[in-house]
Amino acid sequence: MGISRRVFMWALVLLGSAAPAGRAASVPTADWAEGELTFFGWSDQHVTTDGNAEHVIAAIDAMNRLPGREFPPSIGGKVAQPALVLGCGDVTEWPTRAARDAYDRLITKRLKFPAFDLLGNHDEGGKVPSRTMFDWIKRRHGSPSYTFQRGGVHFIMAFSKYDENLNNPAQPLAKEALQFIRATLARIPRGRPAVVAVHLCYDALTNRDALVEALGEANVLMVLGGHYHKAKVDRYRGVNFVQLPSPAPNSPSEFTVVRITSGRLVAIAYDYAAARWDTNSRKVLNIKIEGPKKRDRSRIGPSRAGD
Repeated sequence: MGISRRVFMWALVLLGSAAPAGRAASVPTADWAEGELTFFGWSDQHVTTDGNAEHVIAAIDAMNRLPGREFPPSIGGKVAQPALVLGCGDVTEWPTRAARDAYDRLITKRLKFPAFDLLGNHDEGGKVPSRTMFDWIKRRHGSPSYTFQRGGVHFIMAFSKYDENLNNPAQPLAKEALQFIRATLARIPRGRPAVVAVHLCYDALTNRDALVEALGEANVLMVLGGHYHKAKVDRYRGVNFVQLPSPAPNSPSEFTVVRITSGRLVAIAYDYAAARWDTNSRKVLNIKIEGPKKRDRSRIGPSRAGD
């Protein structure tokens, strides 16, 4: 059976990318012939100061079991082995060594897939700043803001310092984070698919326009965020915003599955406590992928994420 030239070229990009690092390096992460990349997303794990991470264990075990499960009929296919698990910050309730070490053990010993995390406002230590999580992320990834590639997709993990003096969970993304995003996108080949991750979600960002303008005409498939604990999808000025859910107590027991193919982008929350997909339209992104030249990033209001 023949394949289109577009799918063939996408497959070449995927085959030329680096293999996933970490414990799961020998596990295939996608069906390269179809040009597919899958990853899981979550945020706000909130491991407690005494190192209690029971709620995180439940989420990790569900991630390990999920590959092979059928997607809802509206999406089709099965969940591939994920290339990575991406976290958007607030790993700890407060950055104690016990919390740090408990999470580190889980993502390196129990989770079957490579993990990439950001720092959130809780990880900074609030009004009593701590270096504990900064030093941890530096050892793992070199810097609080960092980049990596998987399956031909460039991931940009942008740390933004939280301003406690605002006394408000809604915050602007810091100038340094915007500069990091802009500079990184300028360095990658034009047209290469990119995913941007920050801690603040769409509803918490008070300078969305500045972020959209930092993206410019780059081929940014979506902006991931956390902070507000619930899965949600928005579209603003041609940019897809996907809010990742939290496994913390009193939060929905969900994580998000993202699937990127040569022509389609899917993000859907999976409720691991109920063992079912959350098909609420406000939590599902299922759209055709358009090139950067086709995006309309004029100053228009928000719209629903869909075809």
